[in-house]
Amino acid sequence: MADDYMVGLKLQAGTEILMIKAEDALIAALKAKHEYPEAVIRYVRRANRRGDRRHPHGGLPEKVKE
Repeated sequence: MADDYMVGLKLQAGTEILMIKAEDALIAALKAKHEYPEAVIRYVRRANRRGDRRHPHGGLPEKVKE
């Protein structure tokens, strides 16, 4: 049973917010860190369904989601 999580990253060029489908917050953070090893993870939280639909964020490439 996977939920959507938002992961906030700090990159050298700025910040990035990703939407990741994962079983829990730790797995979502590890998926983000795997894709962006140089990034600092600032937060991981369960996605706000109503607000996130209005302001969608980027996701990870398909190769990492599974």
